[in-house]
Amino acid sequence: MLAKRWEDEYDYEEYPEYVEEQPKEQPRKKPVLVKPHPAQRAQMLLNKPLRSRCRTAFILFTVLAMAVTIRSGISASRGYVLVDTQQKAQTLEQENERLRIEIARLKAPDRIKSIAENDLGMQVPTAVYFTREK
Repeated sequence: MLAKRWEDEYDYEEYPEYVEEQPKEQPRKKPVLVKPHPAQRAQMLLNKPLRSRCRTAFILFTVLAMAVTIRSGISASRGYVLVDTQQKAQTLEQENERLRIEIARLKAPDRIKSIAENDLGMQVPTAVYFTREK
């Protein structure tokens, strides 16, 4: 070791001011139960209503905190349901629009004419006569 410890180099007994003295153990005394003075007893009794109020305030605060937490949880779950419902409504609106376009395509006069001529063997009349009843 390059450095020496101070304790190794010097002897404590040469320097009595550095010697630590161990505190002497004192025998333990048994606790003595003493009746409180009437004024102290009155003071102790005065704290009971205060304790009761503090306990009531703590319970009330706890119940209110739980109510706020539960209410915010319910609001969050309702928000999720609302977003899900909006997404479903948007999907249904897109499907409805697609079906409207399909209906318009199926009702097109050119399509009906081509089906009548090709599939059913119908022809467009060359001359059209209108009569008028009297």
